[in-house]
Amino acid sequence: KTISKCYVQVTGMTCASCVANIERNLRREDGIHSILVALMAGKAEVRYNPAVIHPSAIAELIRELGFGATVMENCGEGDGILELVVRGMTCASCVHKIESTLMKTNGVLYCSVALATNKAHIKYDPEIIGPRDVIQVIKDLGFTTSLVKKDRSASHLDHKQEIRQWKRSFVVSLVFCIPVMGLMIYMMVMDSQLSDAHAHHNMSDKEVEALHSSMVLEYQLLPGLSVMNFLSFLLCVPVQMFGGWHFYIQAYKALKHKTANMDVLIVLATSIAFVYSFVILLVAMAEKAKVNPVTFFDTPPMLFVFISLGRWLEHVAKGKTSEALARLISLQATEATIVTLGPDNVLLSEEQVDVELVQRGDIVKVIPGGKFPVDGRVIEGHSMVDESLITGEAMPVTKKPGNTVIAGSINQNGSLLISATHVGADTTLSQIVKLVEEAQTSKAPIQQFADKLSGYFVPSIVAVSVVTLFAWIIIGFVDFEIVEKYFLGYNKSISAAEVIIRFAFQASITVLCIACPCSLGLA
Repeated sequence: KTISKCYVQVTGMTCASCVANIERNLRREDGIHSILVALMAGKAEVRYNPAVIHPSAIAELIRELGFGATVMENCGEGDGILELVVRGMTCASCVHKIESTLMKTNGVLYCSVALATNKAHIKYDPEIIGPRDVIQVIKDLGFTTSLVKKDRSASHLDHKQEIRQWKRSFVVSLVFCIPVMGLMIYMMVMDSQLSDAHAHHNMSDKEVEALHSSMVLEYQLLPGLSVMNFLSFLLCVPVQMFGGWHFYIQAYKALKHKTANMDVLIVLATSIAFVYSFVILLVAMAEKAKVNPVTFFDTPPMLFVFISLGRWLEHVAKGKTSEALARLISLQATEATIVTLGPDNVLLSEEQVDVELVQRGDIVKVIPGGKFPVDGRVIEGHSMVDESLITGEAMPVTKKPGNTVIAGSINQNGSLLISATHVGADTTLSQIVKLVEEAQTSKAPIQQFADKLSGYFVPSIVAVSVVTLFAWIIIGFVDFEIVEKYFLGYNKSISAAEVIIRFAFQASITVLCIACPCSLGLA
């Protein structure tokens, strides 16, 4: 009985490991019974003990993990709860006056007024009293009051900014990746031609080396710095800085909170490849090496291209799913015209009110071209109604007294008076929106398993990479022939120890680079 439920809007989640990270960390906190995070809807449903923890504290815990979080007011709360802004209160006695008067009112179950925020939180029995009656009671006491506005724009479902961000990241990476790939393919073709020449023309190693260094890209600008390595370095720096900017921010946030997600793996792989290549170049220049070192400047641009393309497509897909939900939400009417009828259904007065203030049993007037704000039954008038949003029926449906109408459908040619039967969260449209949101929130068992796995995935890959590094160093010093067998085309002029360390680094970086755009991460 003491368990309450709140919804938190979460921004900044990119993949399943972000979800696993939030769920795992929050489950450890006192007072939280369960948490379910929806990546698509950007929403967390939390069941908690209000005696131990408050929704604002829950949002703060999520913010500490590096995500944006705000408590969603009125979300998932059905009829019987009213959030109001009350103006004109000056001191604690005003608060007491409102609270005591409302608690004496028949049908009000609970009332809490905060002077600092000018807000009133009221629970009521919709069978006995309605929101307009509650507002009238407060107005009669001499205060002005209005509803806390709900966000009807569904702006939290908008992925336009993320789509732009990842598209930019992809384009920057692609612009620099194409020349890098060109250089790489050119070198591969030239190398294969040289090895063919070596095999068929019985050329000595010295002659092959001479041919190799005579190639344009192998020409040394400075001792140890070839044209190829210099160009690769120039093309790699902008990608590392601009293409990888968002990855670095996300990875920093994750590491700050002692968690490892996909971004950490991507940043590790690209940074190690870049730094290692840069250091190798500096060493070669310092040694005035005759032979150009093997660098990995091609790794960061190519990795960033694939991953940022994946992220861009992911946000486009998320945007499409969320767009459907946003469109559903936008179908809801925002205002209703409530009328007072005299004897023989004579119109006495009409008043424009917020759709949240419509009570069951109210008489609502819907003019031609207007949307039905609530579900109801026609009591007067004849018209044709477009209900295609619910039924998919293209032809308008005739409505006469006694027929039911659905919220969100459009009145076409005649004016109708309807009696409200389902209001607020009970309308057909609200229920559909709720179902779609719930469908996005609930996870398939296999998805929960994948989320759990991705939490362990990153640390284990880093561990495997480190093991690979040390294993090859040990193998190399124990039996150098094995390294010689697998490290094809290494330069005979460098020492055995350097060959072993270079090969070990190459193997461990390869493990990182291959694990990063793995199917689990991309999926």
